[in-house]
Amino acid sequence: MSIEKKRRRPVRIVFRLDEFEVALLEEKMREAGIQNREAYIRKMILDGYVLKLDFSDVKHMVWLLSNVASNINQIAKRANETRSVSVDDIRSIQAELEPIWAELRAVMKKLAKL
Repeated sequence: MSIEKKRRRPVRIVFRLDEFEVALLEEKMREAGIQNREAYIRKMILDGYVLKLDFSDVKHMVWLLSNVASNINQIAKRANETRSVSVDDIRSIQAELEPIWAELRAVMKKLAKL
């Protein structure tokens, strides 16, 4: 009977790293307090996860905020010229902020699930 059949984990997986990747692996092992490389890699494979974040919602919020900022600047310019701000201007800004708050709440809910 071969040694591989006696082992608890008989399947062997081999992969290659460059020097930088090995240094990074060893740094992460130190941070985790794990000295056994095989144990660390196994733990990461079985329990670790990779986050792939989609920032399209955030980009949309930035675009919305940019629009509001532009409108606020126009209102500020007009207020400096006329020394007054209309109620319609304030309501317009409030209306533009509503979808931004909705987007922010949606993003926060997604982040809370991570």
